[in-house]
Amino acid sequence: MVTAAHSLSPRSSSPRSSPLRSSDPAASRPRVPALRHLGPNWYGSVMGTAAVGTAGAALPVHIPGLRTACTAVWALSLALLAVLLTARVLHWRHHRDQARAHLLDAAAAPFYGCLSMALLAVGGGALSVGRHWTGTSAALALDTVLFTAGTVVGLVAAVAVPYLMAVHHRIEPRQTTPVWLLPVVAPMVSAALGPALVCHLPAGQARETLLLACVAMFGLSLLATLALLPLILGRLIVAGPLPLALTPTLFLVLGPLGQSTTAVGAFADTAPGVVPAPYDTGFAVFALLYGVPVMGFALLWFAFAAAQVVRAARRGMGFAMTWWSFTFPVGTCVTGASALARHTDLVAYDILAVALYVVLVTAWAAAAVHTARGLVSGSLLAAPASAPVEPRPATARTTSGAAR
Repeated sequence: MVTAAHSLSPRSSSPRSSPLRSSDPAASRPRVPALRHLGPNWYGSVMGTAAVGTAGAALPVHIPGLRTACTAVWALSLALLAVLLTARVLHWRHHRDQARAHLLDAAAAPFYGCLSMALLAVGGGALSVGRHWTGTSAALALDTVLFTAGTVVGLVAAVAVPYLMAVHHRIEPRQTTPVWLLPVVAPMVSAALGPALVCHLPAGQARETLLLACVAMFGLSLLATLALLPLILGRLIVAGPLPLALTPTLFLVLGPLGQSTTAVGAFADTAPGVVPAPYDTGFAVFALLYGVPVMGFALLWFAFAAAQVVRAARRGMGFAMTWWSFTFPVGTCVTGASALARHTDLVAYDILAVALYVVLVTAWAAAAVHTARGLVSGSLLAAPASAPVEPRPATARTTSGAAR
């Protein structure tokens, strides 16, 4: 995720992002300097932490002590969410000019989708793992509140952020990044986590309405993702690799792939007794016909993104908040592989889910340690500097596209 301290984006890609005039009432309020550059990208740390807990609980294999560890990590994500929500409220109260500048910055605005996904991830974890400590009633109440809030925020972001990008932002083709996926992926998280609440509703209309609403959000997010993916891949092929600090955001593409596979698996688990026959069994068929090829593409993209990260690391890529991109998207692939393992009984998907979970935990540990160090030193909350420009390759292309 993009960090203000490491200047992964220009201060603004829009001429409208200038600070407010001194007549703004916010200018007269006491300032909280440490929070001035706290952007919505920080919700990525909550998402990644929650993913470690929920993905571990979804694994198709039993590992002694894992569920307790997952519950503890989920509790940490809940605490992080509470702290970050408070900090962001203070940011909007005391630094409203900077908060509005984020909305008018094409590189920062998409991260408002992370607020939705952070709420949803922590809420979903309450019911899947947190209930062992809080009790089912408290976990259900927490999940209901966070799911409702996260879904509303996600649907608003899925419309508002693309609107801002189309109307207010001034974007060059070279500025295209996988970050653009964040606001449109949020409804897919609602689609994947909503079915867990279906059985807690009264039988009949209420259950079927929520399940089909989740299916509708699945379609909304999937079609929007399919519209954006060609732009992202085309930018990489035509304009070359992303800047070093933004390279980890390539893993964000895994988010809609893994989350949609998770969602169709959840639909298949929930549909019997909720939707009439033969549509209930149709969801089970769809879970395989959709999930298997999409997971195949996810593995292809994983290898593609990993190769570019290795290239960037060799060229001096240091830590930035973009490292959190290695966590939540990979976690969705863990739950997607676990769903396929559940519906196919294939050991191959058991192995894939465990292997991806090892990657997730390793990435989370690395991002968490570096983030803690950056907070202690103050570097992660400092004002952004000018982004370094990666040197162009020494080779050029002829009109036929051949390198020379």
